[in-house]
Amino acid sequence: MFVAPNYDQGTLADVLPGALAALGVPGLPDRLGLSARLDGVRRLAVLLVDGMGHHQLPAMAPVAPVIAATLRGELGLALSTTCGFPSTTPTSLISLATGALPGAHGVLAFNTIVPSTGRVLNHTVWADDPPPREWVPVPPLYAAAAAAGIDTTVVNRPEYAGSGLTTATSAGARYLPAVDVDSLATGMLTALKEAPARALVYGYHPQLDKAGHAFGLTSAQWSAAAAEVDDLLSRLVDGLPEDAALLVTSDHGQLDVPADRRIDAHADSALSAGVRVVTGEPRVRYLHTEPGATPDVLAAWRALAGHAAWIGTREEAVATGWYGPLGERHAARLGDVVVVCRDDWAILATATDPASVSSLVAMHGSLTEPEMRIPLLVYRP
Repeated sequence: MFVAPNYDQGTLADVLPGALAALGVPGLPDRLGLSARLDGVRRLAVLLVDGMGHHQLPAMAPVAPVIAATLRGELGLALSTTCGFPSTTPTSLISLATGALPGAHGVLAFNTIVPSTGRVLNHTVWADDPPPREWVPVPPLYAAAAAAGIDTTVVNRPEYAGSGLTTATSAGARYLPAVDVDSLATGMLTALKEAPARALVYGYHPQLDKAGHAFGLTSAQWSAAAAEVDDLLSRLVDGLPEDAALLVTSDHGQLDVPADRRIDAHADSALSAGVRVVTGEPRVRYLHTEPGATPDVLAAWRALAGHAAWIGTREEAVATGWYGPLGERHAARLGDVVVVCRDDWAILATATDPASVSSLVAMHGSLTEPEMRIPLLVYRP
């Protein structure tokens, strides 16, 4: 069963607008009702834990005392919302930073075609081509925050500094490098405490997502990564200044994909016929077809993979509203045929994807509840 984002009621894209509204920035929507929950707060930390879906919190609890106490109602407040679509890191990070829906900011996949050139862009290794401010026409909210007198800081990995994704998500904020949990916690708390007045500090932690991808959600490695997340939360909650609060959320959840639920788009000639380029990622694929081949590709995929995925044309995908309002400029980044996996199926593209993609255990990107539902945890001293 698909869980479509309800953009009218609020999604990940509404976290920073609501947080900044609580800090007094005028003109921003507060669809998640954060202002009431953050009344009196002048310093706000926002932590995004990559790959920490709302449905994964109970599995984290045995090794995560802070999470466990939060779920029992003894510490903080456990809310939830959804990310946008697709449920993938580049799309979600842009939505969080800009407050814009995917259809407005245009980052619609992990890998996407650049229509003007036909080449495939991986958003996680993107540098400056295409130029970030042209590819993502919506600026981050940090400049608006700074203009309202709010000290803004991003604490993130040093290797991400200067990338296209970082430019699109962090422009207007001071960037502090953090190589591990210790430096992330220290950097976020120091930025909060040293701010002269109102402050917004954003931090990013990627290790839980990486452990899920590499080892799966029932692995010892994933449990160790969950314990590390909890250690980070403990340090942040304990170190909050009296006039501060901490919001914790995520970009998506994950689910394990069994080996027998993987369809290779390049291993069956009936699936590859008429397909020029395959983009996206295993849970959401965009098929760019040869001229005139779209009807045949659509029919073949529906016949052979319709049990595993929703399969439709670009126009049908746009009409679902999953991306939010989507103009022609950004719609061209989608495939002629869009494939959205159901349940725990995945579509591999072994001829063009890096070999590491086929070895992923946990995945995300589609519209299932474990992928779409994300936590929104609120902590105050």
